[in-house]
Amino acid sequence: MKHEWRKAEKELYLPNQKPELINIPKFKFFTIEGCGNPNSESFAEYIGVLYSISYAVKMSVKKEIEPQGFFDYTVYPLEGIWDISEKAKEQNITKLNKDELVFKLMIRQPNFVDEEYAKFIIEETKRKKPHLLLEKVKYEQITDGVCIQMMHYGSYDNEPESFAKMELFAKTKGFNRKSKTHREIYLNDARKVAPEKLKTVLRFWVDKEKE
Repeated sequence: MKHEWRKAEKELYLPNQKPELINIPKFKFFTIEGCGNPNSESFAEYIGVLYSISYAVKMSVKKEIEPQGFFDYTVYPLEGIWDISEKAKEQNITKLNKDELVFKLMIRQPNFVDEEYAKFIIEETKRKKPHLLLEKVKYEQITDGVCIQMMHYGSYDNEPESFAKMELFAKTKGFNRKSKTHREIYLNDARKVAPEKLKTVLRFWVDKEKE
């Protein structure tokens, strides 16, 4: 049976439109790091490279190079961990300058993708669909741990409203937000969907308040 993350993992990818506490276990990802404005043409190149590798994994069964334990599945959504540059932090600027954003984009992979197979797929993609950014792609296992998350509806520019709700919720549960760094999971393609219809899972990391 095909693994559909929208159905099988709703608690991770389809949360309510109100904050909740969740503990995220270790998952496997292809990741790529960069900086700059997400509205730029170059940013789209990062996304394209991640998807080219992710779909190479999914289609490997048709090319008779499938890894042990392969099962059919829906490719996971694009995710991003966002921060601002050290320069912006030093200047303590309150208004966001998107050119100063630092990102780590990623797409989760099924459990059957191990380090050896990940390296193989990256090299195969370099050979068949060469791109300079493929040199920056990594295979990583990432554990988010204890987080606050919620579904954000609408423009990315309105995310501060949701983060304010999440921070207030964290306080009521006895937690502190660790940093302004956060994770976003994109359930729509912003190039094809109106801003007001975008659906984005927002998460940030928390720890217990000191008594």
